[in-house]
Amino acid sequence: MSKEVKENKVSASVQVTFKQRLWVIIPVVLLVGLISSLIYNHHAEFSWDGFAAGFNQEFFIFFLIGIFAQLVDGTLGMGYGATSTSFLLAYGIPPAISSTGVHVAEMFTTGVSAISHHRFGNINKKLVKHLLIPGVLGSATGAYLLSDVIDGDVIKPFIAVYMIVLAIIIIRKAARKNIIKKKTKRLSVLASFGGFMDAVGGGGWGPIVTSTLLGRGRNPRYTIGSVNAAEFAVSFASGVTFMLFGGIEGWQVIIGLILGGVIAAPIAAILVNKIKRQPMMIAVGILIIILSLRTLSKLL
Repeated sequence: MSKEVKENKVSASVQVTFKQRLWVIIPVVLLVGLISSLIYNHHAEFSWDGFAAGFNQEFFIFFLIGIFAQLVDGTLGMGYGATSTSFLLAYGIPPAISSTGVHVAEMFTTGVSAISHHRFGNINKKLVKHLLIPGVLGSATGAYLLSDVIDGDVIKPFIAVYMIVLAIIIIRKAARKNIIKKKTKRLSVLASFGGFMDAVGGGGWGPIVTSTLLGRGRNPRYTIGSVNAAEFAVSFASGVTFMLFGGIEGWQVIIGLILGGVIAAPIAAILVNKIKRQPMMIAVGILIIILSLRTLSKLL
């Protein structure tokens, strides 16, 4: 009898271990598959001389944007898209290329971030499951519209205004002192809206989803970790959609953001419980507003 109990315990332990490993295996397999596909389908578009020449001052700027945006996102649970898109638009990068670059980069940064948060025990798997599918559907829809239907030049000022709204949301959430814990209803609607606006605007998943959940009194550690984990699937859906309908443009933006974000993701996962959120949220919100106003001033 005792032998059977031991065997059952061993079997259960193996199943739990395999399920835990899936949180690492799935992102790694998807990212390797994506890289292989890109190399196979687009290798003829790059020459070695052109590739080497691309590692210039502009690339370094995109690399720094990637580091800063991921540190913001990983520690606050929001702001990667809003921060990086605001910088890119202010720098003069078109909306479609900005959003493509941000979301393709987020495939890698959120993959690393999800693995890091899982390792540090910051993920509520039930919450991730509720956010996953609605977020993916909303994100894919928004990416298709921006890449194949909406004119980027026409929407650029609206994206800048949208970024200002996101910044105000971030500052407003930071200023709130007394948060009464409430049950979060309609998670699927929240995730769908967050995914859609994230793809069209180049950011918003964190400010919309994370800020709403935190505003409802949810535990910051598990909310941030779970929303970041779900964001991997959301970014993957929009990034693939952008590539299917818009192709690969602005590789400097993509690789710079990827390298900067991948380096910063593990650091951000460690800092999530050590940094003071309120002053950083206010500072990030003000920075996004300044960058967005700069973009608007160029367009008006």
